[in-house]
Amino acid sequence: MQKLGECNVTNGAVTAWVEEMAKLCQPDRIWWCDGSEEEKEAILQDGIRTGVFIKLNQKKLPGCYYHRSNPNDVARVEQCTYICTETEEEAGPTNNWAPPEEMKRRLYGLARGSMRGRTMYVIPYLMGPPGSPLTMVGFELTDSIYVVLNMRMMTRMGQIALDELGDRTDFNRGLHCMLDVNPERRYICHFPQENLIISVGSAYGGNVLLGKKCLALRIASYLGHKQGWMAEHMLLLAVESPEGEKSYIAAALPSACGKTNLAMLCPPDHFKGWKVWTIGDDIAWMWPGEDGRLYAINPEAGYFGVVPGTNWQTNPNAMKTISRNTIYTNVALTSDLDVWWEGKTEEPPPELIDWKGERWTPASKERAAHPNSRFTAPMTNNPILAPEADSPQGVPISAIIFGGRRAKTMPLVFEAFNWQHGVFVGATIGSEMTAAAAGGKGQVRRDPMAMLPFCGYNMGHYFRHWLNMRKRLIHPPRIFHVNWFRRDENGNFIWPGFGENMRVLQWIIGRCRGRAGARETPLGWVPRDEDFDLEELDNFRREDFELLFEIDPKEWQREIVSQEELFLRLYPQLPKELIFQRELLISRL
Repeated sequence: MQKLGECNVTNGAVTAWVEEMAKLCQPDRIWWCDGSEEEKEAILQDGIRTGVFIKLNQKKLPGCYYHRSNPNDVARVEQCTYICTETEEEAGPTNNWAPPEEMKRRLYGLARGSMRGRTMYVIPYLMGPPGSPLTMVGFELTDSIYVVLNMRMMTRMGQIALDELGDRTDFNRGLHCMLDVNPERRYICHFPQENLIISVGSAYGGNVLLGKKCLALRIASYLGHKQGWMAEHMLLLAVESPEGEKSYIAAALPSACGKTNLAMLCPPDHFKGWKVWTIGDDIAWMWPGEDGRLYAINPEAGYFGVVPGTNWQTNPNAMKTISRNTIYTNVALTSDLDVWWEGKTEEPPPELIDWKGERWTPASKERAAHPNSRFTAPMTNNPILAPEADSPQGVPISAIIFGGRRAKTMPLVFEAFNWQHGVFVGATIGSEMTAAAAGGKGQVRRDPMAMLPFCGYNMGHYFRHWLNMRKRLIHPPRIFHVNWFRRDENGNFIWPGFGENMRVLQWIIGRCRGRAGARETPLGWVPRDEDFDLEELDNFRREDFELLFEIDPKEWQREIVSQEELFLRLYPQLPKELIFQRELLISRL
């Protein structure tokens, strides 16, 4: 068996495990990835030769490449995702569960001999900055060069991980086998008690970039619960005032609720001297510091974002980030090998090659780019990357924001009364489905803390962990809820959103620093007119501001009934404090 790569591997536990998996999968070659530029170029050329990648127009998109996935393999598959703990109760009713040994026998049966004629790439990687108290070392074995090049951007890959590990044995073991990308043989399985991940039958990013959702959320949340820290599906940003004062914010927003836009927010001209810095756009690891504050790091080194709807108006910083050294997946191609997706420009080009490789025109019935088409870019591309993004000490969090997409019911912003109330707010967040989603338009899908698909253990125990964290914090962050998507009686958005969300952040920071006033409502504290900056906000009236904070008792009766469905599923492990918070809300209303 041929061995390639330049890594200096001295850890016996690592080499023994790689040899064991190589014996199982039987690759022709083993390539130890070192993360170098030379390695990147060699793998890219191999990808172009084999059709995995298309080289894009280098004048328009320098260093950018295109990948088209199998049409049956374009998104995360929750029905194929398992948490394999010793007991079903540990996984909880919101996760798929399977007995660990039984599932491993099935997976190893599928993996046996699956890499014959292929190369097994060994990817050593770090999640988190070197030297941080929470940083983890992982090894992913894969037969996909798409995975190698994405992991190279999403993690700190190569010798840096081996140096961080030293002779320790507490590394995450990850095995990925593409097989024939057959949905009938697709499994993404997590074994948190062994710090092991096995993914077979997929080549799509969310299922196969094992450092991302698999390790950084599902495995890490389990470990955090055991060890006293938190792994959360949250962006991290810094807001700097004209005086140079920085405030750090974590925010959990479900899909299609403006998460990436908030992480890369560009303040409007009105906010002269204010700056927003991106620390992370997707995942936060948080722990209580010695000073009693909550500290956070972004464990990732890149962005794996949904691209439709991104343009120079909605997110100019994202457009700058993906203008070079980026991998595009399942977008559309122009005749001169540029990329296009719905929402990039007002008018589409007259002709494209769609994400399936077929000719597309504006008259075509299907979309040119897949709704879940993606970009992968290194965070160093980001023009507003925070200097603290690589800080092993992390940043102290002043505010935690939860949010959802709601046409009615939820105000633009409110502050929870206290930590317990804030946990209840996070536990009950939800977003309204589109017409295409199962359940129909207007139905609310609950997504507690935006973690429902990513929590690696029982959700009831997860809520208890959140409540218990308060005991270890002398200065806990304040907790807020936002909703950028409230509509008027004509169905139009009331709030302009995007960069103007800076006005909401300004009020939140003012609350955290004791400078901004508020009035009490049954839901929490909301800004009064005099507390909120509405200057130079075109076509926005004071009556619109009142509409954004209107509380309709009938709407809230339906909301409270809707919340009960998730609570009933979790009832045996549901903390009684959350039931109490629900009763308090009913009494206030």
